[in-house]
Amino acid sequence: MKLDQIVVQPVVETERFDLRPLRRSDLGLIELYAGDPRVARMTTSIPHPLPPGTIEAFISRSLADNRAEDVWAMDASRTGGSEMMGLISLVRLDRNQSEVGYWVAPVFWNTGLASDAVAALVQANPLGNATMFASVFQDNPASAQVLTRCGFKYLGDAESYCLARDTTLPTWTYSRKL
Repeated sequence: MKLDQIVVQPVVETERFDLRPLRRSDLGLIELYAGDPRVARMTTSIPHPLPPGTIEAFISRSLADNRAEDVWAMDASRTGGSEMMGLISLVRLDRNQSEVGYWVAPVFWNTGLASDAVAALVQANPLGNATMFASVFQDNPASAQVLTRCGFKYLGDAESYCLARDTTLPTWTYSRKL
């Protein structure tokens, strides 16, 4: 599959929520949740404070036909819950590999939501990859537990730049064969 082909993102259903493609109407909740310094400090790419237009540009990129990253909203409206609780994404590294990234709004921390989202995405494997990778900051052991629960194996230590902290931090890297 070429990166410039139109890829229709599937909806991935779980018992508690759906993983669905982003919508422009998600802007307000993404700004609210991603603007939380606790969320930004656990990701590599969310700046804090959020400059105007950051999330609008992110949504536009995620909806583009030639996108390099597929992003899903964790949406529990079908089951009577919140319309959006966090995001999960797959970045294509090549035709057989992708990198998983996710964040959950603090109000939903410690609910198993991230584990369910990662497990659902691994099971669905919407990009048809042979391997998924993920990295987490070493001061975020909860995310490391999410990956371990979902069958990811520890690969080693590395460093990643954290935009919100404006520094490079130690990370743990993981992989999962599919």
